[in-house]
Amino acid sequence: MPHRAKFRHIDAFAAAPFEGNSAAIYRADSFPDDDLMQRIAREHNLSETAWYVPDSSGEADFVLRWFTPTVEVELCGHATLAAGHHVLSDEEARQSVRFRTVKGAGVLEVTKDDNGGDGHYIMSLPAWESQKTVLPALVAALGRIPAEVRVTTNAAEDSYLAIFDDEDIVRSLTPDSKALAAIGNVLVIVTAPAKSGSQVDVVSRVFAPGAGVDEDPVTGSAHAMLTPYWTERLERDSFKAYQASERGGYISCRRDGDRAVLGGSCVDVIAGEVILP
Repeated sequence: MPHRAKFRHIDAFAAAPFEGNSAAIYRADSFPDDDLMQRIAREHNLSETAWYVPDSSGEADFVLRWFTPTVEVELCGHATLAAGHHVLSDEEARQSVRFRTVKGAGVLEVTKDDNGGDGHYIMSLPAWESQKTVLPALVAALGRIPAEVRVTTNAAEDSYLAIFDDEDIVRSLTPDSKALAAIGNVLVIVTAPAKSGSQVDVVSRVFAPGAGVDEDPVTGSAHAMLTPYWTERLERDSFKAYQASERGGYISCRRDGDRAVLGGSCVDVIAGEVILP
């Protein structure tokens, strides 16, 4: 007999509805079948659909998994922030929540930010280190030659960082999505220093056609890679970032040892139910 699963559609890294990045968040007693979770993610057709269940291991409060419309991913920052909001707004006595992941990202923590107001959170992700690499197919797909290309060295799945000298180039890029998808299920981040006088220090955009997302609106996991790179380059432990997608979103970034500590707000947009077979 069909049954119903409740979800909330939450905009993360957003100060108001219809900004930032959207995620559909489900809380359940146990995970449904993998194929069903993937089909539900395809039905939502958002950058990510996330499910969390109680963690019987005692290592964390919950186990968290994320799905794009086409694949399950190693790490998703904005849906982690949204899942933290889901828990912490429902259970107001809580100050923080810990999620155990299943594909290599470890334990992630989301904490209420008392200095940021209601709906503002701090999230701790693994800091993804990177090294220089050469990938002509990536440069060709971007259509512009970056000053440098880097690849992650301590993540289970590769992510690439293309660094430009000019914010306007980052904002104006029109990459070949099919060519990027041919590289594989990878995250492609383009970044540049913000213009002088800007309220932020760093500007970026993120593309993941190989995971079914041509351009991601605001990407927490990308800033797990941006944080160690930019804190070293700027010679300080924190900076402000803006992801210059059509929706756009602001992220505060801080390096704390082997962690990237990100800050942002969440907004509830839709609450509903999915009828499951």
